[in-house]
Parts: sequence; structure tokens; C-alpha cells
Amino acid sequence: MSNVIQEFSRFAHEYDTYNVIQAEVAKSLVAQLPNTHYSTLIDIGCGSGEVYKNLEKNNVTFDHLMVLDSSQEMLEIHPSSKKIEKRCADFNRLETFENLSLDPETLLLSSSALQWSKDLDFTLSEIAKKSSHVYFAIFTSNTFKTLHDTAKITSPIYSEDVLRSTIEKYYRATFELKKYKLHFESVREMFNYIKKSGVSGGEKQLTYKQTKQLMKSYPLDYLEFEVLFVKASSLAFLVS
Repeated sequence: MSNVIQEFSRFAHEYDTYNVIQAEVAKSLVAQLPNTHYSTLIDIGCGSGEVYKNLEKNNVTFDHLMVLDSSQEMLEIHPSSKKIEKRCADFNRLETFENLSLDPETLLLSSSALQWSKDLDFTLSEIAKKSSHVYFAIFTSNTFKTLHDTAKITSPIYSEDVLRSTIEKYYRATFELKKYKLHFESVREMFNYIKKSGVSGGEKQLTYKQTKQLMKSYPLDYLEFEVLFVKASSLAFLVS
């Protein structure tokens, strides 16, 4: 399992949004796909459409793309076409999967979303019943590691070990761990990024006073991110 570190500067590139790392993760995920055409693809936790944009950039075509997100606002931002079916659905809810009828050969993708599963075991067990092959990219608890250590708080998302062990209950999987660093000109810019990017999942674990203290004591000029890339085959279909 490789451990690739990629570094980015918020100010050395022409990024005009706050999803710098998520965009890079979606790019890496789509680049792993082995084929250039698929009958049906599904993107769980599609957000504003980074997976779709990279499918286009890589000339990966499809007959049907189903995109799911719990945010109607995100689905409205996601690009539209006759081949794209949008569904407002939460992967934490059983009814989402009960209403999801897929051919087992449908390729299922999820980029920068599954770390927010409230019950990872439930979510993965349900996903594994729907599609025989999946590609995931999931942020681990080592994202913002130094920030969490400095503030003496616990990450709200799952560790690499928990992700791996839970995935292996339902899939035969191969893993690749990638680390990213996102540099900032100032700590204030860094904290503004955290607030607006969505990478914190809306978790507010610090008071205003604690945040000010953290801004003074944070020792780095960058934020750390760690992502587990997963290529997997569902055991449910391997057994059958």
C-alpha cells in the first residue's frame, strides 16, 4: 500500500472554490477506472459533481449515471443531462437502499462522502448488496491530525483501521493510502478554508475562545489530509 504525499498551495493555483482536495481525490478515483465506457454508474454522495466532471475529462462514457446526495442544493448544482438521474437520498437511511434497484454489474463510486456515515457497518453492508464492484475514496481520521492534536480533540471521522476492517467484512478489497498537504499564507485563511470547505462536516467542537487560542498555537502552515482509496468486489456476489 503506497503512501503518496501531494502538496498544494491555495495561492499557487487558480482555484476559486474551497473543494481543492475533494476535487483532487475525485480526479484520482476516476483515474483508477479500468474501462472507458459503462452501462450504468452510480455516485453515492455526489456533491456538486466532481466525479462526473472527471468522467468527462477522462473521456469515460456511460449510458446512465445515477447520482445520490442528501442535499437537494448540491443536486441542483450537479451538472444535468438526459443520461443523469438525480436522487435526493441519505445513505444513513434504510429506505434509500430499499428504493435502490440496481443491476449487480452497475459500477458504484463514492468520493469524499462515506466518512460521514453515521453507522459505517450499516452503510457498507447495504451498499455491498447492490453492486458487485465499487471504487471508494474515504477521508480518514488523520485528516487535520496536527490540528486535532493541538486542540486536544478527537476526529469526528473513522480511522484507517476501522475503515479497512469494516470494508473487509463485506468486500474483497485492495487499498491505497494517500496523504495531501494544503498550504496557506496565514492561519486565518486556513481556518476560513475549514469553515467553508465542508471537510469538517459541520463539526463545531471548539468555542470561539478555544479557536482563537488554536490559531495562535497551530504549528504548521498547512493542513493535512489522508484518504483511503478502495477498489473492491462485494462478497455477497462472489459467494453467490
